[in-house]
Amino acid sequence: MNGAVVMESKTNKKVFWGALAAGLLALGVLLVSFGLSGVAYAVPIAGVGDFYVEFDKLEGEGYKFYPKLGETSSSDATPQGTNIIEKLTIDNLQLYKDFQVGGEWIRVKIQASKPVQISGLQHDAGLIEANAKFQNLALAENNSTDWTKQFQQTSSTIILEDAKLKTHYLFQETINMAGMKLTVEKIDKK
Repeated sequence: MNGAVVMESKTNKKVFWGALAAGLLALGVLLVSFGLSGVAYAVPIAGVGDFYVEFDKLEGEGYKFYPKLGETSSSDATPQGTNIIEKLTIDNLQLYKDFQVGGEWIRVKIQASKPVQISGLQHDAGLIEANAKFQNLALAENNSTDWTKQFQQTSSTIILEDAKLKTHYLFQETINMAGMKLTVEKIDKK
């Protein structure tokens, strides 16, 4: 090999897990501070790739949906739908993200044991599975050269039950998450 030296590097697991734990601890302290005050303001969650939101029931007022192409951790332009809800309450909220670390899978999960109140929600999803009910549902087409403005759905109220959402972006103006719990655990994922 013409005198070239081939070097193999390995990740120091002790250093890696220590850094990961410190980062998650800092995140936990931040989230606990939100939990102690009862309210968090302007909370975006994006840039971590697909994460999942599950809940038993969502009741919201002032719902709007429109299609878009949005960025994910694996693509610059993925078909999505933007959901905007003015005010809502969610029962049994669970948010989680799975990461592959050194051949093992870990799950970072945030749960709320009490109903969560949110105002000013914007949520970009690639998939929504739920039982849905709408009141005053309107579907409108608009004449525009911008395809994202050609279709819009609105309703005065929305109810989703037994829901699972594949999410790419989540923003809330305010969130009251009493009974919040943050866990990090290894999972068996095939």
